Amino acid sequence: MKKVSLIFALFLAFSLQLQAQDSDKKGGLGIRAGAGFFSFGGEDASNNDYDNRIGYHVGLYNTFFLGSSIAIEPGVFYSIKGTQNEDFANSRAVLNYVDIPVLLRLYVTDGLNIFLGPQVSFLTSSKFEGDLFGSTVAFDTESVRSTDMGMLLGVGYNLPKGLNIQASYNYGLSPVFKNSNVDVYNRGYQLSLGFTF
Repeated sequence: MKKVSLIFALFLAFSLQLQAQDSDKKGGLGIRAGAGFFSFGGEDASNNDYDNRIGYHVGLYNTFFLGSSIAIEPGVFYSIKGTQNEDFANSRAVLNYVDIPVLLRLYVTDGLNIFLGPQVSFLTSSKFEGDLFGSTVAFDTESVRSTDMGMLLGVGYNLPKGLNIQASYNYGLSPVFKNSNVDVYNRGYQLSLGFTF
């Protein structure tokens, strides 16, 4: 938890410093939260009955305009990912990460934008759960990689009074498990509501 707090504090300090230097430009610091629908993807995942697991994400971002229609947006988010399997135990993987995306936004209009960028995610905890005999059984696992690399792409829209909405697809590039012959990846969609201060 100390690592998560430190990452958020460093991001906030860095963003405020850059914002002070670029105070004459549009953009700014904001908060964003929403729902995620994740599962395991990849060729090896097609042989299993993985289903989307609903989680959430919440965090900070800062938008820096490089011109009238292009912006860079770093962020830091706490995000719950994983997958679910509709087997007899309703088994599921619960993977908690700190995501650090750096997005390039292209504004098609004043409000409508498309974005793309890399993301590095740091695992904060992981466990497997299942429902047996009316109770939930859970155990932690050390088989999940501590770092996950991926790409984000999506579409967003800026609403009045600092509000914004977006939909994105997270395409994981690093196998979830280490020392495994089965390569599966974190893949999923996120729907978000944000507010720029």
